[in-house]
Amino acid sequence: MKKRPPNAVYSLMKKFLSLLTLALGIHAATGAENLTLNKGDHICIIGNTLADRMQHFGWLETLLQARFPKHELVIRNLGFSGDELITRLRSMDFGKPDEWLSGISPHPNAKKHDSALFDKSNLSGTNRFELSNTKADVIFAFFGYNESYAGPAGLDKFKKDLDATLKHMLAQKYNGKSAPRIVLFSPLGHEFLKSPDLPDGSENNARLKLYTAAMAEIAKSNGVLFVDLFTPTLDLYAKTAQPLTINGVHLNERGDRQVALTIERALFGSNIATALDSFEKLRQAVLDKNLYWFNHYRATDGYSTFGDRAFLTFEKGSPRSVNKTDPDRRLPSNYEVLQRELLMLDVMTSNRDKRIWAVAQGQDLKVDDSNLPAPVKTESNKPGPLPGGKHEFNSAQDAIKRMTAGKNMKVTLFASEEQFPDLAKPVQMAFDTEGRLWVAVWPSYPHWNPSEPLNDKLLILEDTDGDGKADKQTVFADKLHNPTGFEFWGGGVILAQVPDIMFLKDTNGDDTADVRDRILHGMDSADTHHSANSFVLDPGGALYWQEGTFHQTQVESPWGPPVRCSNAGVFRFEPRTFKFDAYVSYGFANPHGHVFDRWGQDFVTDGTGAQTYWAAAFSGHVDYPRKHPGMQTVYKQRTRPCPGTEILSSRHFPDEMQGNLLVPNVIGFLGILQYKFQDKGSGFGATEVEPIVSSDDPNFRPSDVEVGPDGAIWFLDWQNPIIGHMQHNLRDPSRDHSHGRIYRVTYEGRPLNKPEKITGEPIDKLLGLLKEPEDRVRYRTRIELSGRKPGDVIAALSKWVATLDAKDKDYEHHMLEALWLHQNMNVVNQDLLKRMLRSPEPRARAAATRVLCYWRDRVLDPLGLLKVQVNDDNPRVRLEAVRACSFFKTPQAADVALESLNKEQDYYLKYTLDEAMNTLDKVLKQPNL
Repeated sequence: MKKRPPNAVYSLMKKFLSLLTLALGIHAATGAENLTLNKGDHICIIGNTLADRMQHFGWLETLLQARFPKHELVIRNLGFSGDELITRLRSMDFGKPDEWLSGISPHPNAKKHDSALFDKSNLSGTNRFELSNTKADVIFAFFGYNESYAGPAGLDKFKKDLDATLKHMLAQKYNGKSAPRIVLFSPLGHEFLKSPDLPDGSENNARLKLYTAAMAEIAKSNGVLFVDLFTPTLDLYAKTAQPLTINGVHLNERGDRQVALTIERALFGSNIATALDSFEKLRQAVLDKNLYWFNHYRATDGYSTFGDRAFLTFEKGSPRSVNKTDPDRRLPSNYEVLQRELLMLDVMTSNRDKRIWAVAQGQDLKVDDSNLPAPVKTESNKPGPLPGGKHEFNSAQDAIKRMTAGKNMKVTLFASEEQFPDLAKPVQMAFDTEGRLWVAVWPSYPHWNPSEPLNDKLLILEDTDGDGKADKQTVFADKLHNPTGFEFWGGGVILAQVPDIMFLKDTNGDDTADVRDRILHGMDSADTHHSANSFVLDPGGALYWQEGTFHQTQVESPWGPPVRCSNAGVFRFEPRTFKFDAYVSYGFANPHGHVFDRWGQDFVTDGTGAQTYWAAAFSGHVDYPRKHPGMQTVYKQRTRPCPGTEILSSRHFPDEMQGNLLVPNVIGFLGILQYKFQDKGSGFGATEVEPIVSSDDPNFRPSDVEVGPDGAIWFLDWQNPIIGHMQHNLRDPSRDHSHGRIYRVTYEGRPLNKPEKITGEPIDKLLGLLKEPEDRVRYRTRIELSGRKPGDVIAALSKWVATLDAKDKDYEHHMLEALWLHQNMNVVNQDLLKRMLRSPEPRARAAATRVLCYWRDRVLDPLGLLKVQVNDDNPRVRLEAVRACSFFKTPQAADVALESLNKEQDYYLKYTLDEAMNTLDKVLKQPNL
């Protein structure tokens, strides 16, 4: 068969679509209610997570490009999770909304742009957005969902804000010639997913209906085209057998496709075609372009790209110091180097526009990136002694000779980059329920250079012959970007890839992720050293991670308005329910390290200062933007900084070491420190004991530590001669991108633990493992159970509880595990809760009080139960009760919290009560809030 020339293919496609349209009885849209697009129009998409997610599915742009193949439309997605009309958090000098829409933004920090500090030839003119290619002719605006949580009382303010926003945009000439044509879109309806773990949407829909009507009214008064998505999506949900959202409010790929078709019909009166599979090549071209645009618009390390750290200055041989009188020693700043990379991304984006237009016209085009601006090269301010400034590295085995292990301890090598080149820059590790070691590797550190492949990975390493060394590697997921943390849950893996949190899963058994879903958006990416890290599950199944200063995070959920946190915090996310909250809002510098002990008490470490805090005291609720004030640490550290922590729980080590905190340190002292906890009133203290391991290798950077299934202490070695974003240019050539090692520490003369079989085991067997003394065995058992059907788990659990021996010394802990498993399955058991609130073991009562806090909306008389707890004889139980009161919105909660004053106070109790009352003061002043 002869191949048709490209133009003939395009002509044939056009003829086919015309015939299809006629056959379906669809006519072209006419009238003022339809949108007119012109050749070369630039369309900018703004708004909340609805807009943000669209770029990752690509259906709306695909339909627009297919419908207008010769218009050569330029489409840029400026969506941002959590955005509202007025509140749009951004990190420093990200760029204002008008600057992005116009494609005009001056270089920030003009006071620092003088000839002594900057080589102006490294900067492209005076406009840093010169090549962003926004210059909006048309604006698609998606708002209303987040604002709707203000309810009827907030409707008037919303209308005023919307009116002011539309008037402001209509008064601009973003394209330099004329006012933009604006299309305002209502929120989607809330889909009822018939899940016991998610809201049914009825309350949300009542509010959304009000706000949709208000949007239509304000749009009409401003002469702006309005598209109601609320009404048609409710209709779509009713007619579609499969879910169109992941959580009731955020579209999946199927839902994005249907909403894109709905928008197309609303704007143009018809759909271009019903056979959307024919557009898949075009959609892939759109997604390819969006990848490059996304990495400019949501640039990671923004604080070092255009914020204050962008303007740090460097000189040869002297970190963070510049000799203004000797320009020959001056090295380029981050701003000079990274601004050029943003321009490269802009050009790569525009190059892919050309391919989209070609494919839309029935042709194709090989993307040519030969027109990229040249990168700005820099030298190291800390070069090594080898030729070319290279640094010396010990072999992985020889590096052990430079380590000093604790008494009776031994270090052995499990894996290194020498055998597994993919093991480059390991940042976090975790053992799966099969006992295999997973490692997130970050060779693109500190973030992707657009002139190089994007290929950070999540690896699985195995020892298949039992000799203690890895001999098999599997790449579970590649083409990742900055995978700073991960944890297993629900048969898959939850992974940080800021600004998104991903869910990865293998569904066909080949140990390769074939599901990659974004489940949360809006984690800030201002500094990858400070971004989402130290993923850990609590015993009740909630997942935690943290971020440092400079960050401005805003995350949407189906449960309420966006959760916002500025300049550092710890976050709590329930994967089963999609509940998300700022667990600790505190002025950390850069928190790394979060652990839970056997009784569910948790400790958070601020990595920059290696300062460890007892979390319960400062994890009560505060209303944004308030943060908890300074709080004392558990112990006085002697060195810093820390990248992660672990609690030692392993029969392979002596009894006196059980429950100790392990703290890696990566500057000055290079090794893993060890601290022993002591009860201290309502809280904890700790004292340093002998380190686990140390090294005199200056490249040694223990980046994570975890107790393995064999009971040994396993740790990663980041292996880098320089670290830190402040001391060296982000593109300093001394930053290593290829080394990484994994070691384990064993205790001489004591047998290793026999790894428990967990994967695929029947529920009855798994419940038995909840009696194991090792924290990590129970931890992985809960992970395995998280992937089982809740009904099956709870049914088996009821039988298991009935078999427990009340005389067992660990009976109260076993019962607590049963309560935690109910929490993990999101099944409230009020009888069991009440029983554990009255446990003879005070640590169990404290843990049960924490469960009560998170079940407060589903148990009878929660404040009545807390009133008993706040008068408990044990100060830690009282503190947990006071903390729980801060989450209520009634004046009675303040009365209950104040009853804690009937008992003796200490530092932590006073701190927690003061914080609870500061939060409840707003309720007392506005009791109808």
